[in-house]
Amino acid sequence: MRPSTAVSTLLFFMSLFAGAAIGAVMAAESKDPVAFAVPLAGGFVLGLFLRASVKVVAQWEKMIVLRLGKFQSVADPGLRLLVPVLDTPMFVNMRVQTVDVSKQQAITQDNVPVLVNGVIFFKVIDPEAAALKVENYWQAIVRLAQATLRDVVGKLSLDELLSHQERLEAEIARNVEETSKRWGLHVEAIKLEDIDVPEELKKMMSRQASSEREKRATIIKADGDRQAAAALAEAASTMAASPGAMQLRVLQTLDGLGPSASNTVVLAVPLEVIESMRAYIAARKD
Repeated sequence: MRPSTAVSTLLFFMSLFAGAAIGAVMAAESKDPVAFAVPLAGGFVLGLFLRASVKVVAQWEKMIVLRLGKFQSVADPGLRLLVPVLDTPMFVNMRVQTVDVSKQQAITQDNVPVLVNGVIFFKVIDPEAAALKVENYWQAIVRLAQATLRDVVGKLSLDELLSHQERLEAEIARNVEETSKRWGLHVEAIKLEDIDVPEELKKMMSRQASSEREKRATIIKADGDRQAAAALAEAASTMAASPGAMQLRVLQTLDGLGPSASNTVVLAVPLEVIESMRAYIAARKD
């Protein structure tokens, strides 16, 4: 119930009660029943007048006053008086309002059908324009957002639609703002809640993502093998430059096998013989 309804109802009953009280006093003095009916009727008429003229404008709204169908004024929040019969009030909500945009089917630039829905956050900044320049500003901005949503989605590919959602929201809000500001409206934001693509395309996108992950894993493994080969080549060069490095490495390997009886190491040729052969070959080359 509006605040003005409660106040006007209270004034009506107060006027009726006052007329009845005055009529009762006059009837008691004059001993005439008609003396009671006249003040009662006067209180009833006064109550109807006050009920039609007194309006309370809430803090979150403005009241448009039309006098004989012509714009008269914009009333701020508080207690306001109208001229009965001549004045017509129109209340405009000035708070931020949310409107759901139902799912809209659109075709992307690469001919992929998608279903998109969202929500609009807007408010009235010019109550006169919102009340007089558009029949129903709430319905008008919803239809405008639906049409703009389809137009903007049609200019983007599916990949851009899925990866640049914030840019899409900003562009839709900007386009809706350009038109709705003539109606006295300001778009705070437009948020997309869901972008639905066909099931077959979802499966293809899943396989593509899996292939991309497998590709990255193969590249990482190949890069690791390359780094390991470079490290082994560097280690081989270092051990080749030092005569005792290879022998120490072999001894470290033998020590790493552990003292377990199940590990048996057989050296077919002692390391000293190998080193002597290397020295002999080097002397023959010289």
